[in-house]
Amino acid sequence: MDSVRWGLLSTAHINRLVIPAIRESRRGELVAVASRDAGRAKQYSAEWDIPQSFGGYQEMLDSGEIDVVYIGLPNHLHAEWSIKALQAGVHVLCEKPFTLSVEDVDRMAAASLESGCVLAEAFMYRHHPQTKLLGEWVKSGRLGEVWMVRSVFTFTLKDKDNIRLAPEWGGGSLWDIGVYPLSLAQYLYGGPPRWVAATQKIGQSGVDLDFSGQMVYSGERVAQIACSFRSPYHTGAEILGTQGRLELNRPFNNLEEAHMIYYPERGEPQEVSFPQKDLYLGEVQDMHAAILDGVPPYISLAESRAHVQTVQALYQSAEQGQIVALD
Repeated sequence: MDSVRWGLLSTAHINRLVIPAIRESRRGELVAVASRDAGRAKQYSAEWDIPQSFGGYQEMLDSGEIDVVYIGLPNHLHAEWSIKALQAGVHVLCEKPFTLSVEDVDRMAAASLESGCVLAEAFMYRHHPQTKLLGEWVKSGRLGEVWMVRSVFTFTLKDKDNIRLAPEWGGGSLWDIGVYPLSLAQYLYGGPPRWVAATQKIGQSGVDLDFSGQMVYSGERVAQIACSFRSPYHTGAEILGTQGRLELNRPFNNLEEAHMIYYPERGEPQEVSFPQKDLYLGEVQDMHAAILDGVPPYISLAESRAHVQTVQALYQSAEQGQIVALD
């Protein structure tokens, strides 16, 4: 097999960003889409020029027509349908957040191991050249000893019926956009923190509208994260080291507008250049390499597990008003 056949499990809005990436890739073909409504699936397939449509998720998984599925369902359905896809012998790229509990991560990982199929979390920004270059700078010691990572992601959510506000569906600003700053800290520090402390503002629907947290890693390295559904759109990150710092204006999305500025210990600030690339293409190509070449996914299941474990600890800290240590 020198290419893979993709299916979309749901007609989620985020598909519009993944579809062009699949079509731009050299080793993937988009062949099917599934919806719980057959009419909706047929309409969507015509709109996006997708050859086949299915009026049920399981129907597509069992069809034998796809090799890999992209799951862009609401958060609370990620584990269920990832496991069902793996049990059907279909590889899975599951949108972030991977799932809502460590126990579900372990069940998903067990299903992947048993089926022999690839399972990976779709964190698109992690595959982008800017993020990889940032990681290289930190790991090479270009900034000296990195001791602080600060990052933020906010936007104003005005739709009161949005699924991001439904607690039973895994809503909340931390699960939705706060996982980006969290992921960046875990990536740069190489794992989960030792302990966390957090605060949150709960909205009328019962989910966090604002969330801020401090995470302390080995060596007393610190990460500070913030996210909100009540502030105008803003993203940013600052990496502080003993020999310099980096500022990023677009660390997570809209990377065609991104600038990474290096402030050395001495001398003038310098803009750091990096190649431009479709934001979602990297995660698609990574799946192709894992399926066709046997290369381990760039974001490991252990890393995804650490993301979920840290989010759970942050929520526990915010709810209890105290520091929470991670095992």
